[in-house]
Amino acid sequence: MTIRSLSFGLCAAIAGMSMLSTASTAQSIRNHDSNAPVDFSAASMELQDRADRVVLSGGVTAIQAGLTLKANRVTAAYSSNGGVDVNRLDATGGVMVTKDDLRATSNSAIYDLDSSLITLIGNVNLVQGSNRLTGGRLVIDLNSGRSTINGGGAPGTTNGGGRVTGSFSVSQRKN
Repeated sequence: MTIRSLSFGLCAAIAGMSMLSTASTAQSIRNHDSNAPVDFSAASMELQDRADRVVLSGGVTAIQAGLTLKANRVTAAYSSNGGVDVNRLDATGGVMVTKDDLRATSNSAIYDLDSSLITLIGNVNLVQGSNRLTGGRLVIDLNSGRSTINGGGAPGTTNGGGRVTGSFSVSQRKN
């Protein structure tokens, strides 16, 4: 079901239900179409029409133009000015964001579709190929293709003492 743009399926559902510390540039997601429709699947969906949001729970998967967001629970906030336009996804519980060979995991995430920013918070792990980074907070800017990870995260999370840690692979060079 498409939730970025007004879709017949969502209309039917609505009608029927009436950078803080050390920062480092990380691997990035390039050439992502943040205006593409977002398709989702979940075990259950609750429409909170007065609050302009949809709560998806139970193994949620949201896919947009090859970018996949998985979590235990996702709240989709929307505006209803002349239709339904989802502008933010809040994900909690076992969050994983993947695109191509990049995989990022965290405790929670916010995907602001209007500004094309994905922010992962708490116990962030970022893997691309053999490169690995950990930290407390990761911001992925889908417009610029730049990602920034820092050691600061949500209270009560572990992230290596508030520092970014990682390992980068190095190509073998001939002497």
